[in-house]
Amino acid sequence: MFDSFKDEIKKFITSRAVLVCAVLIALSCLLVYRLFYLQVINGEVYLDAFKLKIKKEKTIAAARGNIYDRNGNLLAYNELANSVTIEDVYKSGSGKSKAINKTLNTLIDIIEDNGDSVDQDFSIILGENRTYEFTVEGNALLRFLADVYGHSSVNDLKYEEKTKTAEEVVDDMCRNFRIGDYDDPSDSSTFVPRKGYTKDRALKILNIRYNMNQNSYQKYIDTTVASDVCDQTVADVMENADVLEGVSIEESTARKYVDSKYFSHLLGYTGKISEDELAELVLQNPSYGLNDTVGKSGIEQSMESVLQGTKGSETVYVDNTGQVIETSNYVDSVAGNDVYLTIDKDLTEACYNIIEQSLAGILVSKIQNVKSYTFTSTSSSSNIVIPIYDVYFAIFDNDVIDINHLNAKDAKENERAIYEQYVAKNENVLNELRLELTDKKTPYEKLSKEYQWYMSHIAAMLYTEGIIDSSLVDREDSMYIAWTKDETISLAEYLKYTIAVNWVDVSQLNIDNQYADSEEIFNQIVDFIYNYLSEDYDFQTRLYKYLLLDGYISGSQVCNALLEQDAVHVDPEELDIWNRGGESAYTFMVNRVSNLDITPAQLALDPCTGSMVVTDVNSGDVLALVSYPGYDNNLMANGVDAAYYAKLRSDNANPLYNYATQQKTAPGSTFKMVSSTAGLMEGVITTDSVIYCGGQFDKLNPAPRCWIHPGGHGGLNVTGGIRNSCNVFFYEVGYRLGLVGNNYSPDTGLQKLANYAGMYGLTEKSGIEIAESEPQVSDQDAVRSAIGQGTHSYTTVGLARYVTTVANNGTCYNLTLIDKTTDSNGNLLEDYSAEVRNVIDMPQSYWNAIHTGMRQVVQDKAYYANLGVQVAGKTGTAQESTNRPNHSLFVCYAPYGKPEISIATRIAYGYTSSYAAQITKEALSYYFELRDEDDIISGTAQALQDGATNAD
Repeated sequence: MFDSFKDEIKKFITSRAVLVCAVLIALSCLLVYRLFYLQVINGEVYLDAFKLKIKKEKTIAAARGNIYDRNGNLLAYNELANSVTIEDVYKSGSGKSKAINKTLNTLIDIIEDNGDSVDQDFSIILGENRTYEFTVEGNALLRFLADVYGHSSVNDLKYEEKTKTAEEVVDDMCRNFRIGDYDDPSDSSTFVPRKGYTKDRALKILNIRYNMNQNSYQKYIDTTVASDVCDQTVADVMENADVLEGVSIEESTARKYVDSKYFSHLLGYTGKISEDELAELVLQNPSYGLNDTVGKSGIEQSMESVLQGTKGSETVYVDNTGQVIETSNYVDSVAGNDVYLTIDKDLTEACYNIIEQSLAGILVSKIQNVKSYTFTSTSSSSNIVIPIYDVYFAIFDNDVIDINHLNAKDAKENERAIYEQYVAKNENVLNELRLELTDKKTPYEKLSKEYQWYMSHIAAMLYTEGIIDSSLVDREDSMYIAWTKDETISLAEYLKYTIAVNWVDVSQLNIDNQYADSEEIFNQIVDFIYNYLSEDYDFQTRLYKYLLLDGYISGSQVCNALLEQDAVHVDPEELDIWNRGGESAYTFMVNRVSNLDITPAQLALDPCTGSMVVTDVNSGDVLALVSYPGYDNNLMANGVDAAYYAKLRSDNANPLYNYATQQKTAPGSTFKMVSSTAGLMEGVITTDSVIYCGGQFDKLNPAPRCWIHPGGHGGLNVTGGIRNSCNVFFYEVGYRLGLVGNNYSPDTGLQKLANYAGMYGLTEKSGIEIAESEPQVSDQDAVRSAIGQGTHSYTTVGLARYVTTVANNGTCYNLTLIDKTTDSNGNLLEDYSAEVRNVIDMPQSYWNAIHTGMRQVVQDKAYYANLGVQVAGKTGTAQESTNRPNHSLFVCYAPYGKPEISIATRIAYGYTSSYAAQITKEALSYYFELRDEDDIISGTAQALQDGATNAD
């Protein structure tokens, strides 16, 4: 029995099942022991070892310095903000681009659904006509293209790369970043750029991918997708972190500008650094990197080294999920220094508002209830009127009405009615143009004004699009002359001729057959024209002009469309009258301009721009530098608002242009103090010399006339010449300056005028710390140059330096906009002052003669009577076009006995210098507190006296 039990035990122990169980138990015990060892005994050690995966060296951005006016009023500052960033943490492979694009598409949806926008600092935008456009040109464009196509130097660019259109560049980049889809997923050759994406969305993703690619050479560098986002965007991004690989929320600062439209040209704006800017700035400060924000224009750019702070740094340890688990070696950033300007904030805003309401006053006085105005050879530029139908069209032409909303789902009655007329007109015109090109072939001179515009527009487009190669065109060719000058042939005939003489670049057309005959090429051009015009914003907008003139759209419909789109705000009483039919469309529109519901800048009709510069004559400080219209630089900083930027670029009033520092025109009679100085100092006249004016100057043939012709001023000395702005007096001075013995030498006269213009600073930029156009002293016709004609061309700020020099008896400053700089705690770093460029050493009797003449100019202006301060000044009128109003200029200083300030004012296409003088009078009233501010800045159109309309 015992043996039997023993055998059973032996059998059990030696059985396979028992052996397997024993092994399993042993392994389990070992596993439990190992887990206990790993998780309990050494758990913390191994957890730390797991977490300490990635070490990142990160920089900490520094706050940018503030900008203040001379009185400590804040103009530019920083605000704490959140930014959405993305880091390239994606695994390499064929699916990488698709994964990134999918993430970005989702991310953009989140950002835009919350009312935020993606930063767009790309060199390509989607223009008003829904086509891609470059935002840079020249070397900047070549640098961008070199980056796109992977060249280290612009010299390595191939011809076909340099000549690509914006659309072609977008498609090339979309192929590279796989932004699009395949027609056949199994065939890689069927990839179609942008397929499945709108033009807008493709460009936004492309912008981000390009920026990510620019940062790819550095590890752990984030790319900013959107700046200054709202709390809801932050919450949504964090909530969707599991599907937004590499996306983070970073604390940052947003640049903010106070009362931006008044100071936009002066302050400029900030933006992401470009490669060209980086190459230049890194020479001054090696810490600059491709993700930095720098000043792009204005004071922000010129004072970049002062405003830019010192970066901090830290070492960051992150786990394999990207979460920060430890920081060390923290070095705090140092805020940038503050800049105080010489500018007076309140004065600048007042001058801007004065210009705007005065421009509105001029427009109101010139708008007439007529359909059109025809300028003839006997017309005077001072009598040009503005037909109300030009105003109606301007509402469409300058996007006061959003024509893209006319067919929107929520478009209202008048919007829909206008759009229906547009659709019919568009179809009719396109068909008629095709018929005209293929069948009718009407000579240009026999076309209606409407179809002449279409044909001219088409011809210009064919050149700009490269269909006709302008470098091959023979300007002396008889057919070219017949089309461009004689206007005796049709566009169809001209196009067929360009094909015959090989001026057409066939490669720009959709022609597969390299041996296509001329008829096939012509038909392809016609198709190209048709397709182009179908998407051409300028052409489409122009259709509204003829719809208005032909009565298919009424003025009342335009007014109602403005109301339907909330583009204007009408007080309830007037609105009630309008709705009851008690007010005409003409009156309604004039009231909008009068009340500045629609500003001169929005209309963009002559005049719609102006500039004014106010200086301290005893220091060279610029107290106000005003360019109208301005823009909102808040929408340009912290990532450009692409839609707003596109609108600015297409705006007919060109608000991005600084009219105070960049626009140049002839100075007109404001130059006559230079000629007086030259005449007196060269001894060709004395203060007692009398020159007789009989209305024209007979020493030249043809004889130039005085503005008073057929009358005359009689005998005048230099003071009287300035007072009466007598052209004949200064013609004679210019003539005498050119005399060598008894012979007249224009070059000698021009050289002497240039020497004295240089003494007043007119041969160089004014010295201000922002971008400025180079002045041009006349190099033609000494006689006419002496009255400010010839080829003289100066900026408003250049004229301001000139009149400042006159006011203080010859001290010519390099003007300055900078008062001082301080650190962020207010400690003074540098006290700036304008440098004296030169001093004109001239007898006081000469100065007295000039000052007296300028004082008498103002005394003769009835609107300056009883002003409350004595002013000396000089008017000027400059003609640039025979069928547009003259430019209006006025320079002055005050008080006359002891000058404090000088002012230079220019109203481009402002009809008469009297208007500039009256606008300046309002600025003087504000500065010297001669009237209540509410009376000066009324917020409505300022009626101006017509005054003299001479060409002084």
